[in-house]
Amino acid sequence: MISNKPILIKSTLKKTIHVLIMCLFVFLNTHCQTNTTIKQQPHSTMELNKLTDQEQFVILHKGTDAPYTGKYTDEERKGTYYCRQCNAPLYKSESKFHSNCGWPSFDDEIKGAVKRVPDTDGRRIEIVCNTCEGHLGHVFTGEKFTEKNTRHCVNSTSMVFKEELNESTSSIKGKAIFAGGCFWGVEYYFQHAKGVTATTVGYIGGNTENPTYKEVCGHQTGHIEAMEVEFNPSETNFEELAKLFFEIHDPTQANGQGPDIGPQYVSVIFYMDDAQLKTSEKLITVLKSKGYKVVTQLKKATRFWPAEDYHQQYYEHKGSEPYCHKKVNRF
Repeated sequence: MISNKPILIKSTLKKTIHVLIMCLFVFLNTHCQTNTTIKQQPHSTMELNKLTDQEQFVILHKGTDAPYTGKYTDEERKGTYYCRQCNAPLYKSESKFHSNCGWPSFDDEIKGAVKRVPDTDGRRIEIVCNTCEGHLGHVFTGEKFTEKNTRHCVNSTSMVFKEELNESTSSIKGKAIFAGGCFWGVEYYFQHAKGVTATTVGYIGGNTENPTYKEVCGHQTGHIEAMEVEFNPSETNFEELAKLFFEIHDPTQANGQGPDIGPQYVSVIFYMDDAQLKTSEKLITVLKSKGYKVVTQLKKATRFWPAEDYHQQYYEHKGSEPYCHKKVNRF
């Protein structure tokens, strides 16, 4: 009779080797994660921006935006791309090109801004912000897209873009101030409107200097939450911006906007001159002729006080959309 002992020994040996390999994998994976944490410790005292869950997934946990979904994939304006986590400048628009890969592509970085490290997959080269070590994406060479033969494939989530104005237009600015409920939502729709060069949320119309958000919300100062917008008159005008204002909030709600109720959330256009006043009156007349019972107030602009830094470009940093503002075509 033939013995089964050699077969049993062989089977046991295979299981033992498999267990040893799995233990080694777990050890190496844990070791790599520990090293990653240790590497980021020098930056732990750095003041960093608060990240949303999606931003944490990409920047901290090295996740990836779905292809062709990033807001900067097809961005063509001139300007600079900054790290979303620490605000360090990363790329200039002159280095950006279309690679049809589904993510923003650059063939060069701002000197010293980006660091290359071997990816844990053992095949690719990861790129991280050299200031905070936040994950950006991966870099590839040899594809011959541009003369530099390099492609930085970067997640839109990892960056914030700021447009650059040329000298011929930067000195010519129009300005307008709109109040339509929570200033976060108002700014969200104006930020990327054609011809808009800058937006600032803040407070206006009160009776004290340097009001704080807490004081305004406590109805202690008489201020209203508003947004100051600067624009290039060669690309847009006050009337177009006022139309946008009337379409991104409810001009028929008298005591606030959506669930935000209170005197600081009323609908107001703070006009800079008689031309803005007349244009505002004209648009309100048009809306009333269409059946809208407009309650938007028209007031002469007084001193505008910028709000605290954490209110500026709130939804841009948060990576979400307003809960009480929605664009509705009215003109």
